[in-house]
Amino acid sequence: MRIALLAHLRHPVARPFAGGMEAYCWALADGLMARGHDVVLFAAGDSDPRFSIDPVIPLHHERSFPGLEHRGDAGLVAHVDAGYAAACDRIAAGGFDVLHNNALSRLPLEHRRLAEMPTVTSLHVPPYDALRWFVTDSLVPGHQITVTSQSQRQIWWPEGAPSGVSVLHNGVDPAAWSFRDRGDGSAVWSGRITPIKGTHLAVAAAQRTGIPLTLFGPIEERDYWEARIAPQLGGSIRYGGHLSGEALAGEIGRASVFLFTPCWDEPFGFVAIEAMACGVPVAGLAMGAAAEIVGEAGHLVPPDDAPALVRAIGDALAIPRTIPHARVLRLFTRDLWLARCEALYGLARRAA
Repeated sequence: MRIALLAHLRHPVARPFAGGMEAYCWALADGLMARGHDVVLFAAGDSDPRFSIDPVIPLHHERSFPGLEHRGDAGLVAHVDAGYAAACDRIAAGGFDVLHNNALSRLPLEHRRLAEMPTVTSLHVPPYDALRWFVTDSLVPGHQITVTSQSQRQIWWPEGAPSGVSVLHNGVDPAAWSFRDRGDGSAVWSGRITPIKGTHLAVAAAQRTGIPLTLFGPIEERDYWEARIAPQLGGSIRYGGHLSGEALAGEIGRASVFLFTPCWDEPFGFVAIEAMACGVPVAGLAMGAAAEIVGEAGHLVPPDDAPALVRAIGDALAIPRTIPHARVLRLFTRDLWLARCEALYGLARRAA
């Protein structure tokens, strides 16, 4: 198939990934190409040049409009809308079999756009006002909508999801997150360093248990980092930087427990399955989809119970490493995910 992939534009779709949406789109383009598809990635122009890139905007907008993602800035909105509108026109005229839409934009969801192109839209966020109505109004023939978890589907459609909405769990390549049969006794945390990811809670829990903890990921909110995280560094708490690929997999895989501390309704939890693939059990907070994703591979506690999170670390350390690894192989591999994507493309094309 000739497939158009439409990405979010805040960051480039390139390593090291700024977050899960960038990792998702990169893995999707890479995986579909490996399965023989002709893929064009419509993304920020400074995305990974190994892909065939059709730039929606020349550079990711965090560079030209820093810090304005969630502030309703009129200049940023106009810039992004113009880019997406022109990209949708090129997709409609580009001879594509299907569009896989991963953008947080209303424009690919317009009825006239959906009539032009079989579309699969993957929702990576909880519902919010600027997008909710356009999503619920877009369920027309030829449009398939996916969410990343049962939990996320319930949040979007509390009265029950309509036909055309399905759960598409994310997947990782087990070969890229190699299993290790033992850890070194330390804890690890990975993700965007920002309050909603709960980095400070992981630090506090590790300090209470005395277990060494290494943090990995981009510093998204500098004030939060300087006030809540940087003062805690030293001794058993360290920051390992923003790594990707084999380097990050190696660092995570050598740990004995992964701390997963979302402070919002996390739609999935990519970082959790990356650690689980390496055999690292999870101690964390039961927020969003965490319980659905982690299952028997960890111990989760209520978000407002700090002592329980400390106990969860000890409980998770007792889980055999084969258990999280086996859960990923059963439910969350890249091959399972990509096969499901291909099936959804087929459904969209047949219904269009």
